[in-house]
Amino acid sequence: MLTLFALVVVGYVAGKLGYLGGEFDRQLSRLVINITCPALILSSAMTGTLPDRRFILPLLLISVITYALLTGVAILLPRYLTQKKTDEGSIGFALMFGNVGFMGYPVVASIFGHEAVFYAAVLNVVNTFAVFTIGTVLITGKSDVEGKHFQKKVLYSTPMLAAYLTMAIVALEISNIPEAISQPLTMLGDITVPAALLIIGSSMSNLPLRSLLGNSTVYVTTLFRLVLLPIGIHFLMDTLGFSPLVVNINTLVIAMPVATYGTILCLRHEKDTTLMTEVTFITTLFSMLTIPALTLLFF
Repeated sequence: MLTLFALVVVGYVAGKLGYLGGEFDRQLSRLVINITCPALILSSAMTGTLPDRRFILPLLLISVITYALLTGVAILLPRYLTQKKTDEGSIGFALMFGNVGFMGYPVVASIFGHEAVFYAAVLNVVNTFAVFTIGTVLITGKSDVEGKHFQKKVLYSTPMLAAYLTMAIVALEISNIPEAISQPLTMLGDITVPAALLIIGSSMSNLPLRSLLGNSTVYVTTLFRLVLLPIGIHFLMDTLGFSPLVVNINTLVIAMPVATYGTILCLRHEKDTTLMTEVTFITTLFSMLTIPALTLLFF
């Protein structure tokens, strides 16, 4: 967690020095969304021993239930956390989406082992779909649902196509993928984490230092994002009878700080990134304490 947070600091300094920012950040965010993140998803099933495919359906089911619940939370709760109508979408996004693809994978691997990275990737299938559909609506506003920002082509965007293909690779137990394919994808995927965190840091560099300390809305959102929602979902899914491994990995994924895609989507759709970067910064900072605490409590 400290290592990942250090990259945010580097992005902040680079932004202050003029190496990052503006149009460069927007182009880099497009590169992450459309090229490096899909490569990261694909490479998760192309290195090492294939994971157990029997967990695919339970992981998909628990993820669908989880994000259905989080959708309700993202729509209803923000109106009670802020008096600013324009902030409701950003708060809803922050409550619904954790940093699965960027921080979830290395954290899951460190706790459950390398083979568990794929299980996080399966959970990320539903997350990816939700980010580019529900998440886009939250960021752009309900008035844009029928407009250009919400199009069916998101269902076959490069991140979604990568997610579909990864599922097929494991379901069909395809383990003989040539290194000429797997190694370039792995190298491209490795760009995702540092690039996304640098973008977050760069966005923070545009804010006054005092803004990074957050406000009451940011801290209440952080409490829900890192503590209340993961614990509530953990007990609910355990009650529904899912296996301990499936429940624990799902809980850990939900306990991630706010997804960096929030800031990236704000940049992409030319929305104000102030609140999103504040809550991303604060949740990333406090997750260095809450994730180890949840791990000790439940795993």
